[in-house]
Amino acid sequence: MKILLLLLFPFALMAQSGNINNSGSSKAFLFVKSLTELQQKKAVFPFNEMNRYEWHFLPAAMVGRTGIAVKDLDSLQKENLHLLLQAYLSNEGYVRTTNIMDFEYLLKEMQPQNPNRIPENYSVSIYGTPNQDSIWGWKFSGHHLALNFTIVKDKIGFAPFFFGVYPAEVKEGKRKGTRLLKDQEDLGFELVNSLAPDQLTKAVFQLKAYSEIVTTNSQKVGPLEPVGLYAHEMTPSQKIVLNKIIAAYLYSMPTTLADARITKINTEDMNGVRFGWAGETVPGKPHYYRIQGKSFLIEFDNTQDNTNHIHTVWRDFNGDFGEDLIREHYHNSKHQH
Repeated sequence: MKILLLLLFPFALMAQSGNINNSGSSKAFLFVKSLTELQQKKAVFPFNEMNRYEWHFLPAAMVGRTGIAVKDLDSLQKENLHLLLQAYLSNEGYVRTTNIMDFEYLLKEMQPQNPNRIPENYSVSIYGTPNQDSIWGWKFSGHHLALNFTIVKDKIGFAPFFFGVYPAEVKEGKRKGTRLLKDQEDLGFELVNSLAPDQLTKAVFQLKAYSEIVTTNSQKVGPLEPVGLYAHEMTPSQKIVLNKIIAAYLYSMPTTLADARITKINTEDMNGVRFGWAGETVPGKPHYYRIQGKSFLIEFDNTQDNTNHIHTVWRDFNGDFGEDLIREHYHNSKHQH
């Protein structure tokens, strides 16, 4: 498994010792302070509010969201929100997020009669008091986006996170050829099509792709059926591609967070990582893959709208919504006192 992670180590070493937490907390505090009293009542909740665990990726007009919607913010408030997003995402993750949001304008052009196509219908919720509480969190959610952050003192949980896009490839117009989740799809095809027949027999665990990611929007998930090809059964070049797929998801995180995930994968997952495929192995046909280790799960699905509609998700089995960090915090506090 060490070979699998070799390319990730340089990325991990770039992790800065700076305080994303302090900077991020300040950005969150600034955003909250810019809201009116009425807006704060919509957007700010106690940390133990159970809707913190609720998330979805369907349009907000179909499945309501808690919090304050971007479309209901003034220009200064929007600027503060974008500063908050930039504090908790890498540049690549921030650009991906804003591009997915921007695609709602494209969908409104494509489907002008669809009442669910409402640009800026993305909501932000704050849990607890940033810059004051040792434990607080926030989430940002809307069509094809679900970002969940939990901050416990100097540590940050970044799961579950979901990125989706429709159309996966724009077929016409001024954005023709645009593919917002290109790497996640192309690298999956590169890996599955590099496998030898005996490897492919293990990797392809069913001939029909799922119509949706298996875990959907579940509040808590455990490991799925252990299917697929082990990383240690791959050639060095195949491990490098698998490594690149994992990195394509991690690159949405700031380097400090990515470094923590890399370390956790390296120490906990070792040779247990599997790559599983369902469906066709050629572009344009329904396909699905998952990468699963002891501590995490990646799902990728492209089956809807003539195989031009992608859903992806990252789940931490013990760390979704910062549960592992919260347990550790209270455990340490108990022993300290």
